[in-house]
Amino acid sequence: MKVLFAGPTLHGLVVEGRLPDAPDILCRPPAAQGDIARAVLEGATVIGLVDGRYEDVAAPWHKEILFALANGVTVLGAGSLGALRAAECAAYGMIGVGEIFDRLMSGEIFDDSDVAQLHGPAEMDHLPLTEALVNVEATLHRLRAEGIVDDRFFADAMRAARSIFFKTLTFEALAARLPLDDDRRRAFVAAARAHRVDRKRLDALALVERMAALPAVRLAPPPWRMNEPHQWLAFLRDLAASLPQPTPA
Repeated sequence: MKVLFAGPTLHGLVVEGRLPDAPDILCRPPAAQGDIARAVLEGATVIGLVDGRYEDVAAPWHKEILFALANGVTVLGAGSLGALRAAECAAYGMIGVGEIFDRLMSGEIFDDSDVAQLHGPAEMDHLPLTEALVNVEATLHRLRAEGIVDDRFFADAMRAARSIFFKTLTFEALAARLPLDDDRRRAFVAAARAHRVDRKRLDALALVERMAALPAVRLAPPPWRMNEPHQWLAFLRDLAASLPQPTPA
């Protein structure tokens, strides 16, 4: 069983819990604490982490990822929280995919706010409501490469984008922070939308492609042994008790 945790990064692509181009992957909403460990207990062989929850509920625990890896589950991360966790757990075998992961590993970016964005609830299919900073940066790079903005505008726009709280970062909010008249402000927003680069989605789709190519089997346990303190064992025991029990034959 292959399980992918995604929300706003793949908004509009998941149909009834599946991706049309990867029907063997079961898509679940952004992961909260317990969701990755639950997938392991349910028999997952490959887990992909793209989006996660971390404000209204506790975020996926690093220990859950180690638990999955210790049980031979292939765990991949990309795009958003998945890229962050992949960078943090790469030494234990978690596989990072995409440019955002590479930049996190190099130290070029390092903050949660670089990939965070506000989005709607599950009833709205986790509709993105703001832009992630990595997407704004990628879009500005494209605008500069195509000669629409110059180096100075790029630098000023990046400074302004970094000063905006992720829950309010949009191209309109960015334009309002720049010394532009109304016509130039509207022109910039239109250009940004027309040339928008969704770096998070590109990385997430690369992860999906990687997952689809993997066999749905668990691997041999890694050479390291996971420490299991009482707190973790109690957490795991409660999680297992919450799973549906098989019906007696």
